[in-house]
Amino acid sequence: MLEVDAISVAYRGLKALTEVSLRVPEGAFVAIIGPNGAGKTTLFKTVSGTVRPRGGRIPFRGHDLLNVSPSQRALLGIAHVPEGRQVFSSLTVLENLEMGAYCSEGRAHWGRNIERIFSLFPVLADRRRQLAGTLSGGEQQMLAIGRGIASSPKLLMLDEPSMGLSPTAADTIFERIEALHQEEGLTTLLVEQRVVEALDSCDTGYVLEAGRVILEGPRDALLADDRVRRSYLGI
Repeated sequence: MLEVDAISVAYRGLKALTEVSLRVPEGAFVAIIGPNGAGKTTLFKTVSGTVRPRGGRIPFRGHDLLNVSPSQRALLGIAHVPEGRQVFSSLTVLENLEMGAYCSEGRAHWGRNIERIFSLFPVLADRRRQLAGTLSGGEQQMLAIGRGIASSPKLLMLDEPSMGLSPTAADTIFERIEALHQEEGLTTLLVEQRVVEALDSCDTGYVLEAGRVILEGPRDALLADDRVRRSYLGI
């Protein structure tokens, strides 16, 4: 479904990504792990179009995304749930979800999507008329994910969904993400620093360090790799 082919990005002469390549097959759950500053968020911004690479290609369902505007990328079926949630604080929960459904696919399947969102996150149904800015951090993250689902995406990109959450709230978020993938078969690309949860959830993983992919492979192979065990699992 999605390929990132030899993408390089630099900010003011400093390399953020160097020849990064990865594949996200349709229906797969792919995780990208790595330390702060590794380039994970830059990679997501490059796919969604807010950062322009210096070279490479990004094929997605027959389109090279580098020839597609950021707004059109969303219409092709890419939902980017950003780092830090970024909900519309002055709008209600329901209004935030409606903002996610602005595209034609989202409008066409609004009834089905809102039912799915409220099934995954019942607290959002209970608080649909509450201002988003008054929700807890975990509830705002649920809302941000729900807003992505509301667009009827072909690819859901989740950037650090556990950031700033309590362990209990983060565990709930991961449970819901796994349920969404398993029950709906939604293609999912996850960036996350909670390495155990990320690798436990995924089919395939990539390790990004200093803007380069240094390891890739199936979940079990990465969990067994000595470099991952030493650097990220504390074993």
